[in-house]
Amino acid sequence: MSQVNANGVRLAYESAGDGDPLVLVHGSWNDRANWRLAIEADLRGSFQVFAYDRRGHGGSEMVPGQGTRRQDEDDLAALIDELGIAPAHVAGNSFGASITLGLAARRPELFRSIVVHEPPLMGLMADDPAFMAGLQPTMTSIDAVMDRLRKGEDEAGARLFVEEIALGPGMWDRLPAPMREVFVANAQTWLDEQLDPDWAVVDLDGLAACTAPVLLSSGTQSPPWFTGVLDRVATAMPQAQRQVFEGAGHIPQVTHPQEYAAVVTRFIGGT
Repeated sequence: MSQVNANGVRLAYESAGDGDPLVLVHGSWNDRANWRLAIEADLRGSFQVFAYDRRGHGGSEMVPGQGTRRQDEDDLAALIDELGIAPAHVAGNSFGASITLGLAARRPELFRSIVVHEPPLMGLMADDPAFMAGLQPTMTSIDAVMDRLRKGEDEAGARLFVEEIALGPGMWDRLPAPMREVFVANAQTWLDEQLDPDWAVVDLDGLAACTAPVLLSSGTQSPPWFTGVLDRVATAMPQAQRQVFEGAGHIPQVTHPQEYAAVVTRFIGGT
């Protein structure tokens, strides 16, 4: 593990492979280990891969006070600058996908290409009553998870998040014990993310000015509202390509690492 001081915070990262730089941005509740299977299968055979822990996760520094997604975006920008790898290919999953798009809207020159899977940017659809009505069960579950975490019931909140929001019923007990431990360890960081009033939106006008090649992906086992969010992002980025992972859900880099690595490699190679 290496460390870099980026945007005033110590970020832990690992690098592997040779080739063009590819930065991997993990989602909520986990850390850089979330990418390990995809790296081994075989992103590192095509790229110099940089997988880092976002602030407050894994081996990176926890900064006191209310955090914001914009801080995570600035961390990513500083990481790319400090490592001297701009412009870089960047792949983000879930909240990491939101961070990636948020930074692309502000600093497009840092990106050589963009790959994002299911960013939870539900705020983009606030003007769509039908979408918001369909989202209500998810919002109710989010409120329930936040209530558990505010009470310090981190494991119960993590289980509820996995089974009602992210991966589906019964999935908590099917996760490897180390992965469950990581979910619990990062529970309060997710709560902090939810308290940022701008966590679920992105500047679509800024995205429209980003001309980097883009791949927007989703899984057939994920909640259908992610498709609506990706449709809205695609309206701002007409150059975007789409990918659907059959039989996969919210973390294809974990459940379908070979396919995920192949898709990313093929897309970036085509750019």
